[in-house]
Amino acid sequence: MKRVKDLTPPEVLALAISSEEEDSQIYMNFAHKLRGEYDSTAQMFEEMAAEEQDHKNMLLDLYRKRFGQQMPYITRQDVRGFMKRRPIWLMDNLRVDAVRRQAEMMEIEAGNFYAHAAEHATDVEVRKLLGDLALIEKGHEAKAAELEHKNLPMDARAREDRESQKMFILQIVQPGLAGLIDGSISTLAPIFAAAFATHSSHDALVVGLAASIGAGISMGITESVSDDGAISGRGHPLIRGVVCGLMTMIGGLGHTLPFLITDFWTATAVAGVVVAIELVAIAWVRWKYMETAFTSAIVQVVLGGVLVLLAGILIGSA
Repeated sequence: MKRVKDLTPPEVLALAISSEEEDSQIYMNFAHKLRGEYDSTAQMFEEMAAEEQDHKNMLLDLYRKRFGQQMPYITRQDVRGFMKRRPIWLMDNLRVDAVRRQAEMMEIEAGNFYAHAAEHATDVEVRKLLGDLALIEKGHEAKAAELEHKNLPMDARAREDRESQKMFILQIVQPGLAGLIDGSISTLAPIFAAAFATHSSHDALVVGLAASIGAGISMGITESVSDDGAISGRGHPLIRGVVCGLMTMIGGLGHTLPFLITDFWTATAVAGVVVAIELVAIAWVRWKYMETAFTSAIVQVVLGGVLVLLAGILIGSA
């Protein structure tokens, strides 16, 4: 790979041209995937893509004028230290806020890179070209803000943000919350039953690991096969299954790992504190994302958790 300071003026200009072309295609991809659900944002990205094409054509004209028709082939991947694009545009379910942040970073990264490269270029021609490109990218950034203001009035953006929030709740929060509740509450009975039946931290740990991992796998499979997302709009079933399964395991492992402590009563006390934290966390998520009154959420979750915990203790002590 070449370093920036080793590039010739034609290579620097060719690199700028290929970068503008790539960014234009990325913006068009954003527009295509957002069209329908987020029309205002899609229109914004179409206009940004057109801007990138205009600048590419301007750079091509400058290249022909200075260096002729034959242009070296060079891309970002050929230059050490050049910014790399995160390929979120390949995702099927794009979140609109993530797309906006990606576009903003693309413009800022490009401007910063060219400005930094210009400072370190020893060749006068290369320095001038890089400085000009930095100014062009700063213009892109300003244009992006202008286009966002034009295409995303406050009511449209608020509407799209609400839709994005709704999709986040459907695709991530709901399956994650279901998993956390199942992992935190359903595993209490077998773990504390084993603990009070044997008074052994090791036995409680083994049962807890088995219950948490088994429940995670079961919940993950159940979530992924229960709804393909085509009608409900809840997103890719594999993603939901992974989220649900992981949160189930986390919920169970939270009060299992304290039994790594060899002293049984100390481990039990720590596990009890962890259980309380888990129940409050579940109530907070329900209040934050599910519009459930916090007091009501606390009562419901704590009541359910206490009943399952007592069942485990009573069965284990019998």
